[in-house]
Amino acid sequence: MTDSRPQRKLSGILKWIARMFLHFLAISVLTILTQVGGISYILFLLVKRFYNNKKLSIWHRIGWNTLVFMLIFLFVNIVIVPPLAKQISGRIPLPYFNTKHSNIKPANIFTCLLNRHYVKPGMKDLLKDMEKEMNQGEKQKLQWLYLDANFPFIDGFPLLPHRSHDDGRKLDIAFFYKKKNGEQYKRRVSFLGYGVCEGPSGKEVNYPKICRDKGYWQYNILEEITSQKSIKKYPFDKERNKKILQKLATDKRVRRIFIEPHLKTRLGLGGYSKIRFHGCPAVRHDDHIHIEI
Repeated sequence: MTDSRPQRKLSGILKWIARMFLHFLAISVLTILTQVGGISYILFLLVKRFYNNKKLSIWHRIGWNTLVFMLIFLFVNIVIVPPLAKQISGRIPLPYFNTKHSNIKPANIFTCLLNRHYVKPGMKDLLKDMEKEMNQGEKQKLQWLYLDANFPFIDGFPLLPHRSHDDGRKLDIAFFYKKKNGEQYKRRVSFLGYGVCEGPSGKEVNYPKICRDKGYWQYNILEEITSQKSIKKYPFDKERNKKILQKLATDKRVRRIFIEPHLKTRLGLGGYSKIRFHGCPAVRHDDHIHIEI
């Protein structure tokens, strides 16, 4: 009779290696996406040792494990990370929701859940000041939708897919759009907040085409995968966008602003040297404003 113990031992070793690989993969992906998600996953694995019940069905175990991980993840992100980020890297979170005193919020709540909403205090102050100035003369308070900012820790840690956004001094904000009656459209125009583009007209310089022809396939990718229907219903607000860009470009705290060159021309902003072209290796910037302090 053949002894099957070596075979069972080898099978056990292979299962352990596969399990360790999957854990490593989960930690890596969560770290890339959220910076601290890998730590939350390690905490989950430690906690899991105290409650894991193999008598439950596989679907009950998956549901229970998912719930426990999400609770740990939210606790770490909401309770632990903000004070640590302020202490260690001097970065603070932008608001999750509108408040009584401010209409600044993320275009997508996943921006906050993925820890992509951290900035230096100076950036948050700048945003609040711009909000106050822009509300002057408005019948209703404007809604400010921010997009990607930075992770909470470590200068140079990449916020993919951005080329910068790695030091707390960068922030993307959504353009202003309007309804037919001229009032601000206060919701995001796409799921991510990116991708709905105010493209170049006939005689304007067409960097989306120039960059595509040079082989920079990523330059137009968000427009290609995002429906453009909403911009027909809620058009680009030239007046408000020009006003905020002028205010940002004349503020001493602002170092650089990136938008597409055709929008700089269209809005009559040629005299503002801080408003620049970001280059073909990036992605197009006629769907948001990039600010650096």
